Amino acid sequence: MTTLKSKLQEDLNAAIKERDELRSSTLRLTLAAITKEEVAGKEKRELSDDEVQKVITREAKKRREAAEAFAQGGRAEQAEREKAEGEVLATYLPKQLGDDELNQIVAQAVEEAKAAGAEGPRAMGAVMKIVNPKVAGQAEGGRVAAAVKKLLAG
Repeated sequence: MTTLKSKLQEDLNAAIKERDELRSSTLRLTLAAITKEEVAGKEKRELSDDEVQKVITREAKKRREAAEAFAQGGRAEQAEREKAEGEVLATYLPKQLGDDELNQIVAQAVEEAKAAGAEGPRAMGAVMKIVNPKVAGQAEGGRVAAAVKKLLAG
């Protein structure tokens, strides 16, 4: 078992003992998503820590989107629950980059792409290829794309 998955399992056991319903249900759902990912495909496999992290990121994103949808639908109580679940999952993810740090990384990537001959808005793909490995797990794809578009347009 990977270290991140075993940490989730240990934290789930602790949450159950403490009768922390929010944490235990959130961790149960996340572990179920990890197990589902492990058995997807033709044969069962063990996920690496990076793959487990991607599953957690995906689950956190689902919670954020659900919170927004509930808030727009006028269901504040459900929105708060989803936000709280997202915060529980955020403790297992790497710290997110701030806007300044993200813009700095994107600016460097734009310079690298220009040096390689990519110019203007069509350079988006080249810049994203440079940026994505550097910010993996530390910034959401939508935020990265928006920062790249802004710098390429400006």
